[in-house]
Amino acid sequence: MSFKIDSGLFLFDFTDYHAILGVPLDADFKEIRKRYLIVARCLHPDTCAAKNPSDKQQANQILSKLVNPAYKKFTQDQSRVEYMVTLREMGRRLAQDTTSISLKNELSVQLQQSSDLDLAYQKAIAQVTKSQYESLEQVIPVIGQISELNLVYLKRKGGTGFMVARTTAPAVVLNQKPQSSAPASPAATEPESAPSPAEPYLRRAQSLMEKNLFAPASVELKDALKLEPSNSRCHSLMGMVYLKQNQATMAKVHINKALQLDPQNPLALEGKQLLDRLASKAGDRTATADKTAPKKPSEPSGSNRMFGGLFGGKKK
Repeated sequence: MSFKIDSGLFLFDFTDYHAILGVPLDADFKEIRKRYLIVARCLHPDTCAAKNPSDKQQANQILSKLVNPAYKKFTQDQSRVEYMVTLREMGRRLAQDTTSISLKNELSVQLQQSSDLDLAYQKAIAQVTKSQYESLEQVIPVIGQISELNLVYLKRKGGTGFMVARTTAPAVVLNQKPQSSAPASPAATEPESAPSPAEPYLRRAQSLMEKNLFAPASVELKDALKLEPSNSRCHSLMGMVYLKQNQATMAKVHINKALQLDPQNPLALEGKQLLDRLASKAGDRTATADKTAPKKPSEPSGSNRMFGGLFGGKKK
């Protein structure tokens, strides 16, 4: 199954990964990861709301062919930097091109005319992405709509501004030191601001998990935990690996540890929900088995057993 998107930046033979995930161009990695987990939950066969098998299959295709590759682009250092540089260069070319753009969506037209570009852009993105993955039929059109907003924003920005995350921009202005702009500019690399020795292992593990290779993923995560035993993300991934291998007890250990380290860890919270559902199903099965099992004859009480032993049991 192929997905053709003929709007926005896709018209320039460019894959707009921001539009696919439904995040603004200045989103930092935490935003991107949080959004990815929400979208993946909507599309994954185990959690997808679709009832029809064909719809589930379509959702899985969107996840595997669009969403996962988009998220992967942001998790790999070199590919992420190359992508952001290409995006910035595209913005510069668009700004220099005096040809008018034919826009398909009203929000894009409003953005092009807005006096407060940044605020209007953020509001438009938030409005469109709210229902991006609620309907499978609307996924591709909405991706195109978001990409058209990105196109307008890039053209008006001229390829500048969006490279700095919103949370870091004010610090650059306040400090007014030339050197202060350097660390702030690669905001797209925010997840690397505090390098973790376990990060390469986690990336390899995630890549293996996406391919359902849970045994080798487990090896990578165990090595990561040796380097960083208090890494919440690592424990949550390990918990999900054990869940996929039907090892609920070990999964619970790591999910609980992940939540102990970071109570807001979204993957660990998802794992806890899955564990709770498994426990609930197990309880239902036990209750059903108890009801259907044949009743055993009741044994005599302790005092009766004692006297029975003393006096040779029941009289015949």
